Amino acid sequence: MSVNTDNLANQEVTLKTVVSDYFAKIKAGDIGALPALLGLIALGAVFTFSSQFFLTARNMANLLTQAAPVIVIAMGLVFVLLLGEIDLSAGFASGVCGATLVLLINDHHFPWFIALFISIVVGVGLGWLMGMLVARLRIPSFVVTLSAFLAFQGILLLMAGEGGTISLQDRFIIAVENNNLTPLQSWLFAIVSIGLYVGLGLNRLLHRRRKNLKSELFKIWLAKNVLLVVLGLGSTYVLNQQRGNPPNSSIKGMPIVVPVLLAILVAGTFVLNRTVFGRHLYAVGGNAEAARRSGINVRRVRTIAFMICSGLAGVAGMLFASISNSISPTTGGGTTLLYAVGAAVIGGTSLFGGKGKLRDAVLGGLVVAIINNGMGLLGFSSGTQYLVTGGVLLISASVDAISRKGANVAN
Repeated sequence: MSVNTDNLANQEVTLKTVVSDYFAKIKAGDIGALPALLGLIALGAVFTFSSQFFLTARNMANLLTQAAPVIVIAMGLVFVLLLGEIDLSAGFASGVCGATLVLLINDHHFPWFIALFISIVVGVGLGWLMGMLVARLRIPSFVVTLSAFLAFQGILLLMAGEGGTISLQDRFIIAVENNNLTPLQSWLFAIVSIGLYVGLGLNRLLHRRRKNLKSELFKIWLAKNVLLVVLGLGSTYVLNQQRGNPPNSSIKGMPIVVPVLLAILVAGTFVLNRTVFGRHLYAVGGNAEAARRSGINVRRVRTIAFMICSGLAGVAGMLFASISNSISPTTGGGTTLLYAVGAAVIGGTSLFGGKGKLRDAVLGGLVVAIINNGMGLLGFSSGTQYLVTGGVLLISASVDAISRKGANVAN
């Protein structure tokens, strides 16, 4: 099939127009994940020059494994935040689901995969209950999920016993946060993942050009993908370095939790970008009344969003159980929820709804993890770490509010 080169030339964009369009988007309030990316670069540079231990294989692996549960909860919260709602119970929901998993394995001798499935179903059920209260009875999500926060904490206390700890006795679940792929498996995973991403992106770019649709400038696409390849392969190289004490202990390779996070990111991004539900979610978050008038079942969208959020909290419960080899009455409590909400907002998800992507949770989660990790290496107290993290969250929320105001003025 021939391609009309004249039409294609009309659709072709130049580097100058790309730059001008990008700055126009920023001026209009659409800044996306730019603050989180700049924060990652700045924090990484500061801590790399301040501590000789920050950019080591051992510290990078520890940072990823410690941040994983919060990142997964933050991914779930993105679905709810896109609606302009909030889920304050996600932290303790992960604790309840984690306790369900451990009790099914320990007391009822369920295989780990069946126990994990049931624990996630429990999370989905909790989300359905909260979603129904918000969508059907119109009770504010703040009130519903605050009540659930207290209720789930009570359920977890009853399951674990006050002051009690339930030890996990399953090597497969424990391996998720504590074991690693072999160096060969790590390289294969990195190469295949990056190859698929680049290949699919190139196919999409060429497809749009064949259809004479406006497409991304090839130079920009190439630069972004080259950067991705460098970061992906560079990270794999670092993680494949020796971080044990041979010959007694040899630890190399990518933590198993990294492919788990990537799988959730890919699946969730597909749901948001490539499904009818994802389009409806953004529509409801942008303007619920307009979405309702256009025929979207707003109640169902809200309910499913809460179900996804609590379902991912169930996955996080498994990660909490894996990283500590147990579940306690405090699992999912403390600063877990605050860090998860902070991760989503710092990454670029709007608190007002309608704007955000799943990658925001990953970027924001890494920012929060790097702040705590880097400041811990430099010997700062927990109080100072909380102050800095709270300041970063406040700045991110302020940028979101200001950009939203700028967008309204522009409109």
